[in-house]
Amino acid sequence: MPTKIRLQRRGKKGQAFYHIVIADGRAPRDGKFIEQIGIYNPISVPAEIELNFDKALDWLKKGAQPTDTVKALLSYKGVLYKNHLLKGVQKGAMTEEQAEAKFQAWKEEKNLKLESKKKALELSEKDLRKKALEEEKKVNEAKAEAIAKKLAKARLDEAAQAAEAALAEAPPAEGEAPAETTTQE
Repeated sequence: MPTKIRLQRRGKKGQAFYHIVIADGRAPRDGKFIEQIGIYNPISVPAEIELNFDKALDWLKKGAQPTDTVKALLSYKGVLYKNHLLKGVQKGAMTEEQAEAKFQAWKEEKNLKLESKKKALELSEKDLRKKALEEEKKVNEAKAEAIAKKLAKARLDEAAQAAEAALAEAPPAEGEAPAETTTQE
């Protein structure tokens, strides 16, 4: 019975969510499985991976074959590296303490890389928000200037109309001829 470590799809259409399971290679994708060892949510940013490290390592030792995607997930979590180191211990290439020290060093380096990547993402998000806010301020200032120009022009037009109306209504001053009116005959 060929045993596989693979993904079992869950979730709604367009919102995939996976269980990492141990199953018979002949069973359907979402069918019967032997054991569930974790979850994988690719929708969240960063992708959420919860894995029972010891069970995954135990099944790899027993000969379970991971699918390509699960192999990438196991590599990301360090299960494949730990399995590789343990094979070296079995062959006598190193001691268990040396293998554990190498694995812990790899794990610390991986965590540092993840933290720096998260910080870089946060900083880039802040920079993007800051740039968007500055662009929005520029657009708002341009709109405010355009509105101010329109209002100033409207006030000048109103003032000119008021002045013309005042001149038309004002009685002629002494020495000036009355305004000519045209009559039609």
